Amino acid sequence: MAKQSKRQEFLLKQVEGLTSVDLADAVAKLKGLEASLPKKIPPCKFDQTVEVVMRLGIDVRQADQMVRGSIVLPHGIGKSKTVLVFAQGENATAAEEAGADFVGGKELADKVKDGWLEFDAAIATPDMMGVVGPLGRVLGPRGLMPSPRAGTVTQDVANTVKEYKAGKVEFRADAGGNVHCVMGKLSFSEEQLVDNISAFIKQIRAMKPSGSKGVYVRTIAVSATHSPGIGIAL
Repeated sequence: MAKQSKRQEFLLKQVEGLTSVDLADAVAKLKGLEASLPKKIPPCKFDQTVEVVMRLGIDVRQADQMVRGSIVLPHGIGKSKTVLVFAQGENATAAEEAGADFVGGKELADKVKDGWLEFDAAIATPDMMGVVGPLGRVLGPRGLMPSPRAGTVTQDVANTVKEYKAGKVEFRADAGGNVHCVMGKLSFSEEQLVDNISAFIKQIRAMKPSGSKGVYVRTIAVSATHSPGIGIAL
């Protein structure tokens, strides 16, 4: 097991015992961690990403218990995404006018098949799925495969592109039933982070699968790139 750095040791002590606190208090504590560092420990040199993880009482091996979707957070995530769209004709024009970074058909699919992955989100119109379908092996493991459930296979490419450029994020439960999602940057105000996290938690609660038995939301924690997690009260 790797030895903890002095920074890690210090920050872990700061959150010791904070296993279930009010959301606003958790965010305030998270934002204050960097400021609490003693002078001998240098602060992080970049604006850390804030993430929330929710452990759910679901069995992802059962198709009817998968929790997957997307959300446009109230204050975005502090980053404009690079968006690729598989479309043709009027849909391609609409995607370009909406701000898509890359638009195309088979030639774009061939480029992706060859290993090009310089984008954060992929959107496709239904008529392009014959071209996009074979890319599942490349895009699927990276969470980039266009999907009707995630809203990335759509006829309304213009609005979908605008949502992703504004910071729309996708989420999907992993094998352990955990859902991770970016909530913004540590430089966001406490109010902005609380708003974003509240919106996400509300959406996940509303998506409880009918097949989920017992306690649905088991734990919630918020963390930053280089900080320990802080448990949020259910």
